[in-house]
Amino acid sequence: MRLVIALMLAGMTAQGASYFVTVAGLGGMPEYDKQFADWAAGFDRQFKESGPGAHVITLSGNSATKQRIGEVFSQLAHEVQPGDSFALLLIGHGSFDGVDYKINIPGPDATAGELAAWLNQIPAQRQLVVNMTSCSGASLPALARKDRIVIVATKSGNEKNATVFPRYWLDALHDPAADADKDGNVSALEAFAYTQRKVAAYFESEKLLATEHPMMSDTGNFNAVRDPKPENGQGLLAGSFILMRPEMAENEVTAPAKQKLVAKKDDLEAKIDRLKYQKAAMNPEEYKQQLAALLLELAKIQAEIDE
Repeated sequence: MRLVIALMLAGMTAQGASYFVTVAGLGGMPEYDKQFADWAAGFDRQFKESGPGAHVITLSGNSATKQRIGEVFSQLAHEVQPGDSFALLLIGHGSFDGVDYKINIPGPDATAGELAAWLNQIPAQRQLVVNMTSCSGASLPALARKDRIVIVATKSGNEKNATVFPRYWLDALHDPAADADKDGNVSALEAFAYTQRKVAAYFESEKLLATEHPMMSDTGNFNAVRDPKPENGQGLLAGSFILMRPEMAENEVTAPAKQKLVAKKDDLEAKIDRLKYQKAAMNPEEYKQQLAALLLELAKIQAEIDE
């Protein structure tokens, strides 16, 4: 097993820096050890290519100990700024004894409570946790918090089989089909929807009873859903959390003027998303007028970016 630590100390963009920490635990068998390590390496590679301001840390296999994870979080607690975004990805086997969720790592396993304590050290106001392990649904009560998106591969701690979720979450980072609104970015919400579809299709194609049911909550409560939308109040924060920004990876977009335009575009898209979530409480005509104005402004900004 190996430890891969890569910090890309590129200049911060107008959107703030993006921090990605991936932890891949023990497989227990050679085939799982290799699979978890391969997935971790894949995420490491994709996040490094996500654009300027990306800081990528990957802990894999025997090096992903509780002590080392704690050291990384202590370091980042002093480095990450409130305006940055922070994502934690967990790969491997999880367990649940009816009381505590744990991720299987070398030495003492880490509980959901310990994961939450580490995360609470991070000052980033936008946080994402993607727990892709078996039994991961049991971690949600401890991890859920205001301004934190929590995505889990299983609906509860009783889904104990090894998951295929990481395979499709990784695919979502580079498959154009994951970009549902075709804005050039892949949000956490889009990646979740893509992965959920792919997981369901996998079990259907293999004619197997589904042993994992991905869930998501981004409202700070434990009421995770499989289909986030304005009607159930879930998905607003996830829709504005950008995982991949291919356009920012292009050299011409690293210019300060382009960065400002992309920041304006992100802000407008966030306003449009918020407006959609407020639609039910608004006058229909007022909603249409506000939406039309925002869409027109967004089109102008996109045209400037494309020049």
